[in-house]
Amino acid sequence: MKRKRRILMLAGLLWLFAAGSSSGDGGADPVPYAFSVGFGEKVVLAQASAASEEGEIEAVSQEGILPDPLEPINRAFFVFNDRLYFWVLKPVARGYGFVLPEKVRVGIGSFFRNLAFPVRFVNCLFQGKLEGASEEFGSFLLNSIAGMGGLFDIAGDAGVKKYDEDLDQSLGTFGFGPGFYINWPFLGPSTLRGTFGSVGDGFLDPVNYLDSTGTALAVESVNVVNRTSFVIGEYESLKRAALDPYSALKDAYYQNRLKKIRE
Repeated sequence: MKRKRRILMLAGLLWLFAAGSSSGDGGADPVPYAFSVGFGEKVVLAQASAASEEGEIEAVSQEGILPDPLEPINRAFFVFNDRLYFWVLKPVARGYGFVLPEKVRVGIGSFFRNLAFPVRFVNCLFQGKLEGASEEFGSFLLNSIAGMGGLFDIAGDAGVKKYDEDLDQSLGTFGFGPGFYINWPFLGPSTLRGTFGSVGDGFLDPVNYLDSTGTALAVESVNVVNRTSFVIGEYESLKRAALDPYSALKDAYYQNRLKKIRE
């Protein structure tokens, strides 16, 4: 429920921001940035939009176009997220990466992945991936005990397969459609199904059970900044390459979701 309240609060802040910036700045069209715990993955995979132009990814054309009835609102969120990235997140991530060596940041990333074990484990079970659930459980125990709470990915170094399952994928496996596209402020690209999936996964995320909302937001912010420190420049490449970055990111996000569901 904390995550629901956060989304509503962030949406209100966006409307205030958009009201003051709707006139534009005279520069290039801004592009959305997925300010979420999963930002790094979204931006890296969004670059697959370029591959789709070469016929390597045809998921959208095969499965149908993702409806976007909220496009005017989504494009406003698109503007907000882009400015948030260049004005706040990118400078912070650069400073963070300058202060902390790469090995330390890799360890922090491993810790957060280990912490999110319940989300992957439960959704492996939902999707009938018993082997995946077993490997996730074994990896969690090994990394928590021998890897100092997950700071060291002992299981990954030993070759144990990694899974990346969430409730959005589970609902897609059950036959639920995506509904329509939503570009949330701060949280980035999603769908109606993905939004419900994120709320459901939130009940499995240990971070949401910290003593206060402020503490939870601080912990999530560290995770976001840590991930972003590894992918600075990739979002900028996507922005330069796309004729309509808004549509490119939307299509790439949907392609990625379809691919993960099929897997």
